[in-house]
Amino acid sequence: MMRVHTESHAVSIYSGEALLFRHTTEAPAVYVGRGQARFDMYRGNFEIEDYLEAREPLRHLEVTAQNEAYRLDFRRHAEDTLQLVLYVVLSAQGAILRVDQAAPEINRTWWRLAAEPDEHVWGCGEQMSYLDLRGRHFPLWTSEPGVGRDKRTYVTWRSDVENRAGGDYYHTNYPQPTFLSSRHYACHVETASYADFDFRHAGFHELQVWAVPERLELFAATRYLTLVERLGARFGHQPPLPEWVYDGVILGLKRGKKHAEDRLEQALDAGMAVSAVWCEDWAGIRETSFGARLFWDWQASAGRYPELAGWCDELASRGIRFLAYVNPYLCVDGELYPIARDRGYLATDGAGQPSIVDFGEFDCGVVDFTHPEACTWFKDVILKANMLDIGISGWMADFGEYLPVDVTLANGVSAQIEHNRWPTRWARVNAEAIAERGMTSDATFFMRAGYTGVQAHCPLLWGGDQSVDFSRHDGIGTVITAALSSGLLGNAFHHSDIGGYTSLFGNVRSAELFKRWVDLAAFTPVMRTHECNRPHENVQWFDSAELTEHLGRMSRVYRHLSPYLKALVAEGSERGIPVQRPLFLHFEADAQTYTIQTQYLYGPDLLVSPVLEEGVMERAVYLPAGETWIHLWSGEVEAGGRWLTVAAPDGRPPVFFRSDSDWRALFESVPGHD
Repeated sequence: MMRVHTESHAVSIYSGEALLFRHTTEAPAVYVGRGQARFDMYRGNFEIEDYLEAREPLRHLEVTAQNEAYRLDFRRHAEDTLQLVLYVVLSAQGAILRVDQAAPEINRTWWRLAAEPDEHVWGCGEQMSYLDLRGRHFPLWTSEPGVGRDKRTYVTWRSDVENRAGGDYYHTNYPQPTFLSSRHYACHVETASYADFDFRHAGFHELQVWAVPERLELFAATRYLTLVERLGARFGHQPPLPEWVYDGVILGLKRGKKHAEDRLEQALDAGMAVSAVWCEDWAGIRETSFGARLFWDWQASAGRYPELAGWCDELASRGIRFLAYVNPYLCVDGELYPIARDRGYLATDGAGQPSIVDFGEFDCGVVDFTHPEACTWFKDVILKANMLDIGISGWMADFGEYLPVDVTLANGVSAQIEHNRWPTRWARVNAEAIAERGMTSDATFFMRAGYTGVQAHCPLLWGGDQSVDFSRHDGIGTVITAALSSGLLGNAFHHSDIGGYTSLFGNVRSAELFKRWVDLAAFTPVMRTHECNRPHENVQWFDSAELTEHLGRMSRVYRHLSPYLKALVAEGSERGIPVQRPLFLHFEADAQTYTIQTQYLYGPDLLVSPVLEEGVMERAVYLPAGETWIHLWSGEVEAGGRWLTVAAPDGRPPVFFRSDSDWRALFESVPGHD
């Protein structure tokens, strides 16, 4: 579908009749330069600055056809030395601009792709604030996303003042230098360096990279679904979720075995559909000013969870799994740290000593996943012997964003380059441990951090640490944006902490928020609760009969829909198409769907419009054109192509299904249907 057109000292790349890339002397598309970066990390939050020394266009271009490729020689002017050599190669799916050589002094590049004023852009990893990226720029660096993420709010201000942790709209655990355009193409830049994709210009998109990237990859398709499928094939497919996941909600409990046993019985007595208990405190806890933090020494706490292996067996006999928690760091006051230190498995500082990272009132060493023996040790001792072999069926594989840029790694590559790769390395270690035990179809893990290629290893994303509120940039609504943006890049399965996680500065979870989040989660691939960082200060599902009943009923809705969900998961695993989809994936002809980020399609047949605002009992819903829609709860029939106001009481979020769906009988028998 793509073609290259050459002129005297000019080159253009088209997808059909759409111009994607054009470089001429008068309007260069490639710039190079030099800069000096400064990275300052504080507990996973980064302050990043660049002292730019030079930025120059490569105006002079010589094009040579070589077999089925084109060689592009770039210079600043005709008498200049050669600065950059690209090869353009066309394929059935698009085009690749491969960098063959570059002048050694270049460490900054800028690449311009043609744009149109009314164009829409999506992707760039897991974005929390905006689905349509047009009109903004997006720095791409894996980090803590920040608390609040809106400089106008009190919570963000307090987070900045006290912890340098306020964040902004573009901060994310999972960036990726890949985007899709409403002009039916996608672009991926193969680099691990810091990048900033700028979509603010009417006539071009400018992709800044603090390095010379290996290549730019352009994909084209006549349909967005095909484009998403091609990206899924490019980055890797996830395995199907284990069968036990569909049995119901995963109960997040973090106050020891007795608490978990009591709450589980409470849930079962109330008729709740339960698939697993997730006890992130299985390895113990420590108290900090942030709240109860986990003890990062990855072995079962005999005091908190006595005879854990036996309890895992007992739970399994009742059809319930036990899930845990792990991350890639070792606390210095634990038993595993000195073993890793003495064997040379930790990243080191400039003096050759283990690099110590402050995680907020406790220090940790960084396991070096560029060291093959360190990877093997972590898999064999922690993930296999200490977890899988005692009956743990999955875990939250947390963090991955914290690699300092000043450490020394075993592979000799700069940590500034490895930083963005770290989440993918971390995901690979987890996936390999499960695969080496032959348990890929029976065990799982979920991550918040990511980068290019994480799709091939991480079976399930979660949206990270949202605030326990309805706030625009850090509350319940951000998990929809996160699922939709990451899903376009081949991450088919996504979920979130029901009720949010971060409770700070008097911001606490309400019963209303919890119920609204439960309603949303019932229409995602996985339902999982979380007690949050300050459990005793926040509402929990077990605090009242009303909340227990509400979670129980929606868990049964989730279980009822599992045949449909299983079909979606199979499609996601085979083709990379996400379970939660932006409306435009199936309604390309309806321009209204291109910017909607508070609704989503749950597969092709269900339209989900959760309540994302406090104190409302109805919401405006857009029904895409070209379909007749049926309200899931009442059975009322509605025409598409219009907005309507829909009643939204607790437990009945606005959900519609296509009237001609093959799953109509399943939808019409959902618990709560009139």
